[in-house]
Amino acid sequence: AVLWRRLLRKRWVLGVVFGLSLVYFITSTFKQEERMVRDRNLLQVQEHEQPIMWKVKFSSGNSSQLSNQCRNSVQGKLLITDELGYICERKDLLVNGCCNVNVVSTKLYSCESCLPNGCCSVYEYCVSCCLQPSKQHLLERFLNRAAIAFQNLFMAVEDHFELCLAKCRTSSQSVQHENTYRDPIAKYCYGEYPPELLPV
Repeated sequence: AVLWRRLLRKRWVLGVVFGLSLVYFITSTFKQEERMVRDRNLLQVQEHEQPIMWKVKFSSGNSSQLSNQCRNSVQGKLLITDELGYICERKDLLVNGCCNVNVVSTKLYSCESCLPNGCCSVYEYCVSCCLQPSKQHLLERFLNRAAIAFQNLFMAVEDHFELCLAKCRTSSQSVQHENTYRDPIAKYCYGEYPPELLPV
């Protein structure tokens, strides 16, 4: 014990202890920094390589409706689209939320106001057209390529109907310069790409 006390009082011993402590601190800091950079790079690689696990379930058409209740697009003043793909006038909506299919004006999977690029001038027609079973592959391609910015929006939807409701709503993809529509007429889009930019 006396020998250790004498050694610790010598300046060169204190210098060696301090030097070793400093070397240990510097090496552990660099190792931690390398580990953080490696983890960050691994996360970025995983984000780009692994497809997003979407929850969307596509139905196989009208036969999948198990109950006699329908969700619908709710907001339209004149038109409503139900989750089966029928579009009808609001006055022809039944109490269970479904369109009355016995009315002549009720249409199934109607794309009446829609352009070939998947953009429509009426929201309810956009939803009805989007619900066509043939649009499933187009929607899956969109989901697989969806930008990270839209990930939170589209990961919240659980089925084909909810996806069409969300996709047809106007968003930042529908506007240019943040205050004008890319296409002021056909502004509701279910397609893979936003409307063409209009010349300024």
